[in-house]
Amino acid sequence: MQALPAKAMVKNMEKSIQMERLTLGVCYYPEHWPESMWEEDLDRMMAAGITVCRVAEFAWSKFERTEGVFTFDFFDRFLDLAEKKGMKVIFCTPTATPPAWLTEKYPEVLNALRDGTLVRHGMRCHCSHTSPVFLRLCARVVEEIAAHYGKHPAIIGWQIDNEINCETNLYHSESDSLAFREYLKGKFGTLERLNEAMGTVFWNQEYTDWNEIFVARPTLADSPNPHLLLEQKKFVSESAIAFFKLQADILKKYRKPGDFITTNGMFGHLDYRELNRRALDFITYDSYPNFFFAMGTETNGNASPTGKLKDRANGLSLSRVRSVSPNFGIMEQQSGGGGWQTRLTQPAPLPGQLRLWAYQSIAHGADFISFFRWRTCTVGTEIYWNGILSWDNRDSRQLEEVKQMQGEIQGLSGLTGSKYRAKVAVGYHYQSEWDGEGDVFHGPLSGPSVMNWFYACQISHTPMDLLCLDEEVTLETLLDYELLVLPHIALLPDSLCDLLEAYVSQGGRVIFGARTGFKDEFGRCPMRPTPGAAARLVGGSVRDYTLVPEDRAAGITLFGEEVSMPLLHEVLEEADGEVLARYHGTAYYDGSPAVLRKRTGKGEALYFGAAFSEEAALVLLRYAGLTEACGEVLTLPPEIEYAPREKAGKTFRFLLNYTGKPQSFRCEKPLTDLLTGEPHNGDSILPPFGVMVLEE
Repeated sequence: MQALPAKAMVKNMEKSIQMERLTLGVCYYPEHWPESMWEEDLDRMMAAGITVCRVAEFAWSKFERTEGVFTFDFFDRFLDLAEKKGMKVIFCTPTATPPAWLTEKYPEVLNALRDGTLVRHGMRCHCSHTSPVFLRLCARVVEEIAAHYGKHPAIIGWQIDNEINCETNLYHSESDSLAFREYLKGKFGTLERLNEAMGTVFWNQEYTDWNEIFVARPTLADSPNPHLLLEQKKFVSESAIAFFKLQADILKKYRKPGDFITTNGMFGHLDYRELNRRALDFITYDSYPNFFFAMGTETNGNASPTGKLKDRANGLSLSRVRSVSPNFGIMEQQSGGGGWQTRLTQPAPLPGQLRLWAYQSIAHGADFISFFRWRTCTVGTEIYWNGILSWDNRDSRQLEEVKQMQGEIQGLSGLTGSKYRAKVAVGYHYQSEWDGEGDVFHGPLSGPSVMNWFYACQISHTPMDLLCLDEEVTLETLLDYELLVLPHIALLPDSLCDLLEAYVSQGGRVIFGARTGFKDEFGRCPMRPTPGAAARLVGGSVRDYTLVPEDRAAGITLFGEEVSMPLLHEVLEEADGEVLARYHGTAYYDGSPAVLRKRTGKGEALYFGAAFSEEAALVLLRYAGLTEACGEVLTLPPEIEYAPREKAGKTFRFLLNYTGKPQSFRCEKPLTDLLTGEPHNGDSILPPFGVMVLEE
């Protein structure tokens, strides 16, 4: 008997997906295949345990082939067939690929390059989200689609647009400059306040008329006003959220009770937590671990260890998704290799990797997995982006892995709604990230530092969350963690420092990295010692700093261990804090403080005056006593990822082997693998690319 998918319900307070059971889906494109194939395709999906399909995200012309003339028979037939077969459907709004008639008749909707050149029809995401004409036409097509299909019994949810800000996350059309001016007027009110905030006195950039302001345009040395560019990125986020809310408000009028509204992907210059709050029921993500496997490289020894972690590094992205929706969906889960005809070349997944990558998503909080795609397309840009089936339509090893999962997930009946549990959180801050993109003194620090913390947590079996440091973060949220790491939050708000002080006084531990708190909300450097308001937490400040050339070896001795200090050094000065480590092997600042600590109440705050290396993160984790979180139950080698999900006192212990070799581990007490029902006690083996979900 085939299992039907759960009805996805939304708990508004949590903004997470709510599934009755773990559910498998697939991305399907009825418009790409003869209608005579639909029934067989749906039958084969259902036989493989796939009970949900996503459709229509690129199908605008199937509804409105010519302007204002709407037809619905194509997807009527598909939805009726899906209902007959028991297949549930996630229906998409098609606004990521407006049709040719639209862009030809209304060229003002087109996005532009920075130099003003219009981008043309033939790809995707080629329109501006601020164009009044485009917004009007999007609202009309969404209204027509929602009014017609909203009550169809096969539909369980709606996806708005597709991977917004994927192809570009800065927009330069005429409508963007017009809308940007209105945004700035609303925020600053007067040109005097704008000029002050944007530092336009530098290089004689003062504005005397609102019409003199544009989104970023070409400049010599490609160096636009950094404060205005940061404001433009905030504006892009607001514009995208407004675009989603426009569609969400329409969908809410027509959807059935319980049908959800979501979107997919996580891309640049968009505050996804704010988007989730204002327009969505939860977030879904497009998970492609092969990107990490194919492109991970070692750098100069100080930076990203992605080359070591390979596809395992995708867990960091999943941690970020989890910071938006603790339980989320995967709308596109990688099932094949290849890519576009013009880019994104990737190897095919090795036998076992499709299943491994799907369980990686589940281990990190996904309760719905939709594979991309059912069958590789035979035409167009993505003819090499392989799906579960290839062009030849024959059964494949990928299909067999999906079928294997179909049987296995029956043993995970209590998993949905369980939460990934971590005692360590690494903070991120959207405005600091956006500002850092163009700042060579602090921007390059965050990527290596965050990845090195993730690497250290992975190999020491220390579950780690990413935590968004927005205005909604509460003391209660912080107190869920024993350790908060804030690597390089340059635009650290004073209000957050007040919250961190309360967290520390109640027993929390905070570790700051270099370049903390030295800028204000507009990216300006105020005349006060770094790290700004955090100085009172760490008991000192920064006296000097320098970038570190690759040939300038330097390090410290921290808690009796040698630790490298990569990329940038800050020379610290203690006030009422204590010096934990001093630089050695340097030039003019040999012996100067490199790490400070101050105890407040029951807790403490540390300041680390550099980027974080792998060994530094490991030393600090050991100091905090947070390594080997599974130690009383499991003894694991570094090659195995440990990921716990908990619910109602029950722990699901995921073990994942990303290597092509069997890995030995030890169960310190009797455990059962829920995927196979097999007991484990004492020494055990996790096969190559293997997965276990162990329960006491």
